[in-house]
Amino acid sequence: MQAIYPLLILDIGNTDTTFAWHDGLQWVSQWRIPSLDDGFLAETFFQQLKKNGKEPDQLKTILISSVVPQLTPLWKEILSNNASAFLHTVGPSLYSKLPIGIPSPEEIGTDLVANALAAFLRFKQACIIVDFGTALTFTALDEGGNILGVAIAPGLKTAMYALFQKAAQLPEVPLEVPESALGRNTTHALQAGILLGYEGLVKGLLGKIKAEMTAPVQVIATGGLSAVITSLYTEFDEIDRNLTLEGLRLMAEAVGSV
Repeated sequence: MQAIYPLLILDIGNTDTTFAWHDGLQWVSQWRIPSLDDGFLAETFFQQLKKNGKEPDQLKTILISSVVPQLTPLWKEILSNNASAFLHTVGPSLYSKLPIGIPSPEEIGTDLVANALAAFLRFKQACIIVDFGTALTFTALDEGGNILGVAIAPGLKTAMYALFQKAAQLPEVPLEVPESALGRNTTHALQAGILLGYEGLVKGLLGKIKAEMTAPVQVIATGGLSAVITSLYTEFDEIDRNLTLEGLRLMAEAVGSV
């Protein structure tokens, strides 16, 4: 297997696209841009590369993970035209190289597979990964690394935006946990309903998932909003916002550059 580093990961999500550059020892640069289908993508990407002191011709491997199918070919074209690195796209054809069991590989999100891979290789036991992204997802693996199933709910911001769109008189509010479950004003009322409501959602679903599993589990939280609800910290054995990226890096190592 040839060396794969420097490695560029593109994690195309429903809201943002994350770029991360790994030099073989550590993540040295990370940045995000909105996941939009417009003509400024390439320009923004190369501006950020230059800002971080990087050039496309330095790369040996590029790995694209996407849950937005219409953006995948666009980014493949941009990168293929501007870098000579080996370019891989995460999907079912890659999964056979991974040391985890993946049911319904055509249906499961690539981000969830990355989370499962990173968690299982770190703990080598049954795991539940709670990902606080555009969607709030719970992915369960058994002690052999087989994905048992997934639960999906709207993410915190998704739920909040949906409420604002449907209720014209409700303002947008910061994602901050209020001191009381009974709001004394509209802002605190919304924070109580959404943030404390999600506290109950996460605890309740974790309890039900654990009850269906036969082995002790490690619970890992990830995603940009994984640290917002501080009262949930005791539910998690670890919080790692880079878990998805680390799983994608491990996929790149598994597939190699040949």
